[in-house]
Amino acid sequence: MSTHPETLALHAGWRRDEATTAVAVPIYQTTSYQFNSTEHAANLFSLAELGNIYTRIMNPTQDALEKRVAAIEGGVAALATASGQAATAMAVQNLCRAGDNFVASTDLYGGTWNLFANTLKDQGIECRFVDPEDPEAFARATDDRTRLYYAETLPNPKLRVFPIAEVAAIGKRFGIPLIMDNTAAPLLVRPLDHGAAIVMHSLTKYLGGHGTSIGGIIIDGGNFDWEAHPARQPALNTPDPSYHGAVWTQAVKGIGPVAYIIKARTTLLRDLGAAISPFNAFMILQGVETVALRMRAHCENALAVVKYLQSRPDVTKVIHPSTTTGLAAERTKKYLPNGMGGLVGFELQGGAEAGKKFINALKMFYHVANIGDARSLAIHPASTTHSQLNQEEQAATGVSPGYVRLSIGIEHIDDILADLTQALDASK
Repeated sequence: MSTHPETLALHAGWRRDEATTAVAVPIYQTTSYQFNSTEHAANLFSLAELGNIYTRIMNPTQDALEKRVAAIEGGVAALATASGQAATAMAVQNLCRAGDNFVASTDLYGGTWNLFANTLKDQGIECRFVDPEDPEAFARATDDRTRLYYAETLPNPKLRVFPIAEVAAIGKRFGIPLIMDNTAAPLLVRPLDHGAAIVMHSLTKYLGGHGTSIGGIIIDGGNFDWEAHPARQPALNTPDPSYHGAVWTQAVKGIGPVAYIIKARTTLLRDLGAAISPFNAFMILQGVETVALRMRAHCENALAVVKYLQSRPDVTKVIHPSTTTGLAAERTKKYLPNGMGGLVGFELQGGAEAGKKFINALKMFYHVANIGDARSLAIHPASTTHSQLNQEEQAATGVSPGYVRLSIGIEHIDDILADLTQALDASK
């Protein structure tokens, strides 16, 4: 099989349906699967052999999607979920128990910040936020009950590239895996190649691209030695009472380096039920087939928009990886040599009021709470996606009162710039 992502996006994880020889992945719209015998059923539940049990846990359409995205990211296995938010929560809960903590970058999507700062806190899991500009901040925030590090590759909305290799190396000193949210940069960078242990995506965004289907995914890199520091990772190295005392690092010895993802599937997905529907898995597979082409167009159009916004006297600041300087620019060059994504932020001279006028004046851009669609999107984060955060928290994530976020689509660049021009003119 090719290692090129353009090819993997079309061919990985599926060739044909053996029963019908159909080339397209079918929608296996079923809840359950016939067991061959009582012995077969017992073997599936005991992990003596792998196979389909119930669509809340696994499904053939979901399986094809998982294999394809795992191949694109260079991982060994994946677990699809009902949403990106579910994937984020499960990625953390898979290692953390009540009384544990983890360290996260301040540069996060607002929904992730709220999940970490409040919902997981209510479950007894503490998140310690640190500024990733200094990677050693992760080490300083670490103690004996720190289980993982978490960050976004291309943070939404700050758009300051995360130092993946630097923080991953710090984590390995302690036996702590780095979990990367790569939602905004599929195919542009593979965090696993830089030392990350786990990658997750909101499939709803660029990998789907069509804005029709919600989904998330967690990819296991298979590159982290969970047994090297058993006291650091008790969730995978001590008997799990929720699965007849299985010690996950031992239970998968005959399968491969998949302790993390097998535990997530057989405990969290089973118990919490955040399963992706077969239909949504099928729809996202259609988007994955064209993601390589779309990412090129997103990146090219975004750079043209940056150049245009920089020429406008009424735009006081443009936020994009290409506008960074110093160490941030070095990280952009290191991690995003193949494109800098489709997200662009900016601030207007008139502040929040001018930003609202701009949003309301847009005609082609959609005003929606999403990113990564093929079509162009715009939103005012302070009053929407980051509105649950207080002003200090908003500032830490890169959101100012007048910040406007654009998700640049794949329309003709002339039409994109024309809509921006008339909206900017109307906001004066």
